Amino acid sequence: MDSSHHGNYKLSKAEKKFLRKQIKASHTLLRHEGIQTVSCATQSLVVANGGLGNGMCRNQLLPVLEKCGLVDALLMPPNKPYSFARYKTVEESKRAYVTLNGKEVVDDLGHKIILYLNFVEKAQWKELRPPALPPGLVVVEEIISSEDEKMLLESVDWTKDTDNQNSQKSLKHRRVKHFGYEFHYEGNNVDKDKPLSGGLPDICDSFLEKWLREGYIKHKPDQMTINQYEPGHGIPAHIDTHSAFEDEIVSLSLGSEIVMDFKHPDGITVPVMLPRRSLLVMTGESRYLWTHGITCRKFDTVQASGSQKSGIITSDVGDLTLSKRGLRTSFTFRKVRQTPCNCSYPLVCDSQRRETPPSFPESDKEASRLEQEHVHQVYEEIAGHFSSTRHTPWPHVVEFLKALPNGSVVADIGCGNGKYLGVNKELYTIGCDRSQNLVDICRERQFQALVCDALAVPVRSGVCDACISIAVIHHFATAERRVAAVQELVRLLRPGGKALIYVWAMEQEYNKQKSKYLRGNRTSQEKKEEMNGDTSVQRLLVEQMSDLGSRDSASSVPCIREGRGNSRQVSDSKLPIHVNRTSFYSQDVLVPWHLKGNPDKGKPVEPFGPIGPHDPSPVFHRYYHVFREGELEAACRTVSDVRVLQSYYDQGNWCVILQKA
Repeated sequence: MDSSHHGNYKLSKAEKKFLRKQIKASHTLLRHEGIQTVSCATQSLVVANGGLGNGMCRNQLLPVLEKCGLVDALLMPPNKPYSFARYKTVEESKRAYVTLNGKEVVDDLGHKIILYLNFVEKAQWKELRPPALPPGLVVVEEIISSEDEKMLLESVDWTKDTDNQNSQKSLKHRRVKHFGYEFHYEGNNVDKDKPLSGGLPDICDSFLEKWLREGYIKHKPDQMTINQYEPGHGIPAHIDTHSAFEDEIVSLSLGSEIVMDFKHPDGITVPVMLPRRSLLVMTGESRYLWTHGITCRKFDTVQASGSQKSGIITSDVGDLTLSKRGLRTSFTFRKVRQTPCNCSYPLVCDSQRRETPPSFPESDKEASRLEQEHVHQVYEEIAGHFSSTRHTPWPHVVEFLKALPNGSVVADIGCGNGKYLGVNKELYTIGCDRSQNLVDICRERQFQALVCDALAVPVRSGVCDACISIAVIHHFATAERRVAAVQELVRLLRPGGKALIYVWAMEQEYNKQKSKYLRGNRTSQEKKEEMNGDTSVQRLLVEQMSDLGSRDSASSVPCIREGRGNSRQVSDSKLPIHVNRTSFYSQDVLVPWHLKGNPDKGKPVEPFGPIGPHDPSPVFHRYYHVFREGELEAACRTVSDVRVLQSYYDQGNWCVILQKA
């Protein structure tokens, strides 16, 4: 229906619903993408729901559009739920607007999709210059023949040897076999003292010898992992541990093509097509500095023309479509390292760090010491910079505070710079934090705040109508200390009083939606330009944390040993350093904070050594325990006289509202 010719015509219920959907699509484009639709007819249309991001392929949408006229261009931006179509004439564009608005089409998965069209001035998309392949990365196409591929695939028997060391391991969503040494996914390494019997299969020898002669590899591998991926499954982004393997990591793709994502620590992501029967070779920077992983999805965004088999998936929106994944098997070869790594990336090299990363604490005293060094001291140093990044209160926290009765007494335990202390002027609110410098910032803002530990708040029991603990408890180093922090909140509450608790979630992608933390990167082009500037690669290794999940705490810090329930016992284990803006693969991590500006009196305070010889800006590492789904509620239920009223997920955080009985 042409929405520009209503007149006095009374719309039906269905027409009103359609019009609302069309207007909503227009507003969404303007709000999220800055794309302005127009009421007058033009040659160009934006097609909401007709994008790669919601499963619509080019070869599905184009024939539908061409029924209304000659399509000059169809632009399909990657990961977006809309596309742009430009017709030869305005009349053809108007015909499409009238004919296709509200039309139901079916995508490759059989889902019904309704299209909503609006006119735009121009069908265009700001394209980025194509990024370069990560240095040291090579993709060799057709490295083996189709006959060799068949032979290799048939040599893998997934049904036998269930008791053999090399047999399939139980990993979620994929089948795995190891040869030479077992690859440990929790640490991306091997136990060098426990080689597997039999070595590598003989069938691999001729291929490896050929690759050595032709110069694709310099070391003959002694470890191999075979992974079989069902369509839709992937592997988390990771870097194979420096000290475990030599420079080369090579992977042979069989059965189906795949897009593998390479990510620089600064956030630049480069999608690379690995064709069937191709060999991926990672050396140097691509092996030691960039993470590599496969996103879980059933379709990959690829070049529609088919002119490019391997290499970077470009941002040419006029030549992108979706490719359905097939069953893929990878043979990944590594050479186990026998000497320490001396690569050019010491900040991320486990062999070269100036100091050993802290271990999981074996006692409450060790946990307290870890918290002192990797939480309390860090916040004292970064308080000013940290405060400058914490200014917007989170909506659900504001909603909780504004719903409280006027005159309520509220304690903000771990108040940071006090951004929640002034949200509701009708409350009597007091804040506390472990950091003197953050409390000073609160006082400068005329808020009531004091320095204290979140495990021992100097306030009488039962005097608070409500408490909030926002991004605090994830800094405590043991399960017992985290429960104690909840108990302290409950102690402060009067009977019937409520507490709101937020902790950082391990699940940064939930219900098929990525959190703002994962989505919060700058554009790839901005980062590419920064990398090409005077700033060295080493300086870009760690970027500042986002607001979500990194608001810090009143009292505690790192931790690490769990002994009961679903937690796993860890001893003699070093805390992994998390790569910012990526998913979590360990619950207990050190998260980098790159201090901007001049540190106090120029003091170097880098726990693992400076970023570069001429870089005065230190990098600090804060301890976090990221919570799994259900873990926070379970901790709350161990506290007596407590009822969990509500639990929910909010942009990368697990949240609970509890009430004191």
